[in-house]
Amino acid sequence: MSQQEEEASDQADEQSPVEELRERRREAELGGGEARIERQHEKGKMTARERVDYLLDDGTFREVDPFVEHRAQSFGMDEKTFPGDAVVTGYGEVNGRKLFVFAHDFTVLGGSVGEVVADKICKVMDKAIESGVPVVGLNDSGGARIQEGVDSLVGFAKIFNRNTEASGLIPQISAIMGPCAGGATYSPALTDFTFMVEDTSHMFITGPDVIETVTGEQVSKEELGGAKTHATKSGVAHFAERSEEEALDDIRKLLSYLPQNNMADPPRVQPWDDPTRTCDELVDIVPEEPRKPYDMNNVIGRIVDEDSFFEVHDGFARNVVTGFGRLDGRVVGVVANQPRVSAGTLDIDASEKAARFVRFCDSFNVPIVTLVDVPGFMPGTDQEHNGIIRRGAKLIYAYAEATVPLMSVVVRKAYGGAYIVMSSKFLGSDVNYAWPGAEMAVLGPRGAVNILYRKEIANADDPDAKRQELMDDFREEFAHPYGPAKRGYLDDVIEPQNTRKRLIDDLELLERKREDTPPKDHGNIPL
Repeated sequence: MSQQEEEASDQADEQSPVEELRERRREAELGGGEARIERQHEKGKMTARERVDYLLDDGTFREVDPFVEHRAQSFGMDEKTFPGDAVVTGYGEVNGRKLFVFAHDFTVLGGSVGEVVADKICKVMDKAIESGVPVVGLNDSGGARIQEGVDSLVGFAKIFNRNTEASGLIPQISAIMGPCAGGATYSPALTDFTFMVEDTSHMFITGPDVIETVTGEQVSKEELGGAKTHATKSGVAHFAERSEEEALDDIRKLLSYLPQNNMADPPRVQPWDDPTRTCDELVDIVPEEPRKPYDMNNVIGRIVDEDSFFEVHDGFARNVVTGFGRLDGRVVGVVANQPRVSAGTLDIDASEKAARFVRFCDSFNVPIVTLVDVPGFMPGTDQEHNGIIRRGAKLIYAYAEATVPLMSVVVRKAYGGAYIVMSSKFLGSDVNYAWPGAEMAVLGPRGAVNILYRKEIANADDPDAKRQELMDDFREEFAHPYGPAKRGYLDDVIEPQNTRKRLIDDLELLERKREDTPPKDHGNIPL
């Protein structure tokens, strides 16, 4: 072979810069390799990149730091390097709106968080804050990377700091799509909404083995920290989804109600429902009997734009309903008592659930509609000993602090301190209505007459008949909306079927609301 031919052959063997780039990208996209990807699929789980691609609009993902590698040397880590390390980070679009995203890659070192992984996550969170766009974290991680020692713990601290800095500035959403244990759980807990997937995602501070060693208690991962547990008992998860696809679909849906940041308004869509529509069904949905249950979701569904209500935290503290809806295309947050669960009473969990939702709406310029049917706070030693006074005060604080438009409707009853708490006029509510049959008093008629006329009832020939007579008198004199309306505590008593029209008119006016508050660092909410 001539020298010329040899040189030509050497040049052919060399990769061009573009070819080398493509090869490196292919290597990064494989993460921990095809065998680990297959194991991920066998568990019914997507890979990090598959999740990102599913979440974002087609072709919009732009990866950040795809070639970064960890710098650890101990425990043989110098032989376990992967382009991008154990997290995929970048930005893209959801329904044409910008979004930053990070996704732990479980195929790379179990998705463990070391120094570089944390730095990559912090980088996109910093960019999200600077750009004023939401950030979504897709968590699937074995937790802190033991081989990197304290550096991994420092990495978590950096992430927690970013979560706190971003709070109230941009929406933060977490999805748990695998294990999330120890300190790793606190980042999702600091975000605004947390999604979990049934059977495949778990969250706990200490796992079943440690619990058995320390306390002797035996519990499965699912019982301890599965999606249903956190969605119904602890309240850590706002959504428990049947599959990863459903979780990602609902994240996209949730984002459609949220503004990009605290300086923006929620996205208004082209209205599809008649703003002048009357809700004739509301006349019969709510029973006249104050103690008869009904489903408040049926009331909400008829007031908001058709099929627009998206419930949040539906499995936890079910005696109060929270979620997003639309009125003539405008986004509103809805808080409502649920009479079909514990008669709609406010207890510890319901108060905290509603308070957190109110504070989120207030942070991101979402007006709040409150539908009231509440007999009071839940009585009992369990509630008192676990702090219903302090924890119920959180809901008072949330409403009183809110500066967004607040609209309230008493649909059947509002008694005692719960009347005050549920967005009453002097907590700052802008618009307060009641339906004609609504009862508003310190106590319900039965409780009131039992206290006021205890001896008279006891001495009566027929105590039950006497009690009923007194209750009827009390209801006629006190338990109706016209007394509060005379005092200006209600702006109007309205017919149920006109509720939607009135709220839409008010919302159009109140979107111009501006409120000046005294300068201060922050208040001291009763945590």
